Amino acid sequence: MKQYGIYLLDADNTLFDFLKAERRAFSKTFESLAGEPCSEELYACYNRINASLWEALERREITKPQLQQTRFGLFLKEQGLSGDGLTWNETYLDHLSEGNFLFDGALEVCRALSQKAALYLATNGITRVQKKRLRDSAIAPYIRGIFVSEEAGAEKPSPLYFDYVMKQLGNPEKKQILMVGDSLTSDMAGGIAAGIDTCWYNPQRAPLPSNLKVTWQIHSLEQLLPSSMER
Repeated sequence: MKQYGIYLLDADNTLFDFLKAERRAFSKTFESLAGEPCSEELYACYNRINASLWEALERREITKPQLQQTRFGLFLKEQGLSGDGLTWNETYLDHLSEGNFLFDGALEVCRALSQKAALYLATNGITRVQKKRLRDSAIAPYIRGIFVSEEAGAEKPSPLYFDYVMKQLGNPEKKQILMVGDSLTSDMAGGIAAGIDTCWYNPQRAPLPSNLKVTWQIHSLEQLLPSSMER
């Protein structure tokens, strides 16, 4: 199977278990600032608000600073709690940056791929969080760099984000590059629009929309290795 020279790897929900990190960070934030244990209902409320704002960000309806300034304020208001949303957000980001939980197989796959290719993280996450999580993780020795949307000035799937990545890479031939990620709307749509090959990480085996032509589809990270990749 084809060997690529450059792999752009999405971070959250591809290599890193973001849901685990998010749940832990929210619980620690709530317990420290509200002074009581966090319930599943409270976390579900925050998660709903946060997810809707990230979807709006992908649609370019809001900016990332607006997302960070808004999400906890909306949560506190809906729950009838007092507090400053920005303080909650900063505390949450501190805890989130500690959550570098890797999915099974991520370390082994990154180690193997790095022997023959250049690996980079391509993420819409928050710069100080993503860089610390990578720096403290076991895959750090195998990742040559990280492209964060905050530094690019645009979010995946924007062409501006991928233009930034290509420039940082020295404008290599696009046929050398593979974008790997779990999101159809940011990773796959963005990679396709940028003219590079794409690999959808789909462990839940969700149906692929007929209008989205990804190059590859995998259900486990081990399938990323060229000898086992499925078309």
